[in-house]
Amino acid sequence: MLALARLLVFGFLVLSVVYVCLSLYSRSVRSDKLEAEWDEEIKDGDREAFVQEGLQEYDGSLRRKLILGVYVIPIGIVSFIIYATNFM
Repeated sequence: MLALARLLVFGFLVLSVVYVCLSLYSRSVRSDKLEAEWDEEIKDGDREAFVQEGLQEYDGSLRRKLILGVYVIPIGIVSFIIYATNFM
């Protein structure tokens, strides 16, 4: 039981680091795309306000929610492996 608790704690910590890194990277890429869009097409008004508005839209997007798969997929795979080795 102690081994399972250790696996869960360390697994959660590793997945959290991966999630934070992936989330920051994705947000940075979106910010760069918004800046490039403003440079190429708009060029009128406040650039920072345009980027902030786009990032607020990104915060509620499906892509941001899909990044939570970092937690779901590995936990599902490990759970299936544990079930298969013990009960099948």
